[in-house]
Amino acid sequence: MNEPAREFKTLTLSIAAVERDTGLSKDTLRIWERRYGFPQPERDGAGERAYPLEQVEKLRIVKRLMDHGHRPGRLVPMSMDGLQTLSANTLDSPQSVAKGLTAPDLKPYVALMRSHDLDALRRQLMLAQMRLGVSRFIMEVVLPLNTMVGDAWMRGQLDIFEEHAYIECLQSVLRLARNGIPEAASCDRPRVLLTTFPGEPHALGLLLAECLFALEGARCVSLGAQTPVWDISLAATAYRCDIVALGFTGCMNPNQVVDGLQELRSKLAPEVELWVGGAAPVLHRRSVEGVTALGLLSDIRTEVERWRHGIA
Repeated sequence: MNEPAREFKTLTLSIAAVERDTGLSKDTLRIWERRYGFPQPERDGAGERAYPLEQVEKLRIVKRLMDHGHRPGRLVPMSMDGLQTLSANTLDSPQSVAKGLTAPDLKPYVALMRSHDLDALRRQLMLAQMRLGVSRFIMEVVLPLNTMVGDAWMRGQLDIFEEHAYIECLQSVLRLARNGIPEAASCDRPRVLLTTFPGEPHALGLLLAECLFALEGARCVSLGAQTPVWDISLAATAYRCDIVALGFTGCMNPNQVVDGLQELRSKLAPEVELWVGGAAPVLHRRSVEGVTALGLLSDIRTEVERWRHGIA
């Protein structure tokens, strides 16, 4: 009698699910598999990669530490104990607190995430936005809260689904806030195109930036996440944009970021400026000619003023 087909002893995720949950691209996962011997996926019945949950958990921690500036070559070979120790040291260091931000008591927001009361969470976020205004809400609540949520996840105090639910609540609040900002006239400038490269699926930063650009009277066109370089160039021409603004979280290979920026810069008209921002360390470690790297979202106001003075 033939033995039944062996089932996986642990729940596994497809490579697409791992990409979605960790923010690490499929190409990155395959490269690490070859270069570092991790992750080590199993194969499902169709021969496709199937990642055990314990490996996905490690990948999530690696990604978070990359966002704090650590290099994957050091992180990927480390044990879980080593990563957790490094996480504790990283999160307890002064660098984990964003400079220039004032943080009110944000613990009640995290408590609502843990209690799964999404209606109350959304209500509290909306009240804070209405009380503070869009700009202060982003700077004083959203940015430090995002850091706190990421740190809580790394410490095991939040599950990934709780973080995802928070992001969805926050995006719904920000979209309402964005709709409340008067739309710039078609003749107003600068005209700003916002998007990310393929392999960068996170769009929250784009929404934050769009709100701040709109407050400065810019006319914004958002393409959402993961737009091919050639299409970004076509869109910049079609919408007569003055600035192309891209967001990066650190999930892309640094060489891909630099190569993509060089390619896009060559395809844009010389008068179109290319601005980049986000947590990816490569943006500030490797400058690209013709690309303006913003250190903080608050730099948007200064850079818009600089752009307007330049064309006056």
